Parts: sequence; C-alpha cells; structure tokens
Amino acid sequence: EYIFQGTVAGYTVGGGGTNQNEIDKFPFAADSSVSNVGSVTVTRRSATGQSSTTAGYTSGGQGNSNVIDKFLFSSNSTASGVGDLTVGRAFVAGQSSSTSGYTSGGYTVPPASWNNVIDKFPFANNSNATDVGDLTAIRHSAAGQSSYTHGYASGGYTPPTNVNIIDKFPFAADANATDVGDLSQTRSTGTGQSSVEHGYTSSGYNGGWVNTIDKFPFANNSNATDVGDTTVSRLRGAGQSSTTHGYTSGGQDNITLGAVNVIDKLPFAVNANATDVGDLTVYYRDWE
Repeated sequence: EYIFQGTVAGYTVGGGGTNQNEIDKFPFAADSSVSNVGSVTVTRRSATGQSSTTAGYTSGGQGNSNVIDKFLFSSNSTASGVGDLTVGRAFVAGQSSSTSGYTSGGYTVPPASWNNVIDKFPFANNSNATDVGDLTAIRHSAAGQSSYTHGYASGGYTPPTNVNIIDKFPFAADANATDVGDLSQTRSTGTGQSSVEHGYTSSGYNGGWVNTIDKFPFANNSNATDVGDTTVSRLRGAGQSSTTHGYTSGGQDNITLGAVNVIDKLPFAVNANATDVGDLTVYYRDWE
C-alpha cells in the first residue's frame, strides 16, 4: 500500500536569505541533526517539495523557476532536472499522490502576478507538468497537505490580504479545487504536514509571526482547530511528515528577523506542542 508520509528520513532542499542548493536529510528514527547529502540543479528558495516512494522532488522557486528536480532516496546524490512546470513561479504549495506530484498557486515577478494554477507531473517518467485545475483563488505562500485521495492548499496570500481558506482537489480526476474549510487564523507562509487522517498547518505570518499549529480532518470538510505551538514563531519553513510525526524545519524567526535552523517535531497521535529535535546544516529561510 502506498504510504504518502516518509518512513525513513525527512529532506529539506534549497532556501536561504541568499539562495541555496543544498539537500539536507534527517532521520525519523532518532532526534538528531541532519547531514548534507547532495544538491539540486538550480540555486533557489521559495520552492516546494513532493515525494514518491523512491524519490524526492523540488519544483518552482525564486527567479520564476519552472524546473522540476528529482533526487533518489536510495543514494545520497545530486538531483537531476526531469521536467518543467507550466508556469515559472515561487511561493508555491506541493502535494503528492501515489502516482503524481502537484504544484499549486504561486507568485511570478516581474511584473508582479499571482496565479491559481494546479500543475501535475508523473512519477513514473520524467516529463513536463500539465495544468489540471485551479485553486479557488489566486494566491501564493499557501501550505500543502496530502491525503490518500486529495491534495490540500491552506492559507496563503491573496492580494491584498492573507487568507484562511482550505482548498481541496481530487487526485482521481483532473479538476478545480473547492473551499472546504478555514484555518483558525488568516495567514501565509506556513508549513504543511500530513498524517493519515489529518492535515496540519504550522507557523506563518498574519501581520506578525505566529507559532500556531492547526489541524483539520481529511474524512470530512470542516474548519481547522488550534492544537499546539511550534517552538519558534517563524515563516517560510519547510514541512515534512513521517507516519507518526510532522516536522517544521528552517524559516525566518520573529526575534532577529534572521534565519533559523531549528527542526521542530509534532506528534500526530495527540494534540501537543512541537519540540526542538535537531538543526539543519545551514541557516535556511524563505522557502516552502
């Protein structure tokens, strides 16, 4: 059976106040700092990630990148470019089904433009993405989550305000998203995590930095609830998921306005605050 969460390790790719190309890897079995295991083809930030059972993907990013990079889980190696998005853009949200990766929303400059495009690319072969639908609103800096059957995009920035929208789109057919609920607060640049039963949106920005962890069910369409806090109020971190925990890594804090390398871990089994369980190899910021 396809398990859309990771079972061995989490990965953090790219980022930086100045753009980075590092691929960092940290184990799920033990709380420890990470190791640098490779690099992506394009130095960038504000990209998003997807995962198949055998490989990780990074798509989009600052500089209006349309590159889809792929790196194998079985070996520590440099990523290869395997296709292009339909629109080059940054501040995008990522989702994964058993067969495909999805990249949704985003921001392109110049001139400044937002989009609602949902791109889909196959895991089975290396090819370009296709436009398969739209989010309910143009927006960037949403957080992405995935269930077995649907992709989600939560929060984000729709000019001129942050939003609390939770969008949902099906994996079984190419279709537009529908608005199925609200986060507990409007915010953008949060990070997404997914258990089997719930989606999580952690941290972000709503006029100020927040540390809220929101949780919403996959089984029905309803609003999210505030179930805990991350250890650092931050924006633009990266999200990872194991079968038992969600992780928020990197980002920009609200104290120094500088980059943080903290890896936070939240349990799926109970509603609780996150704990600090390790550090990235470099101080990352500005990415999804």
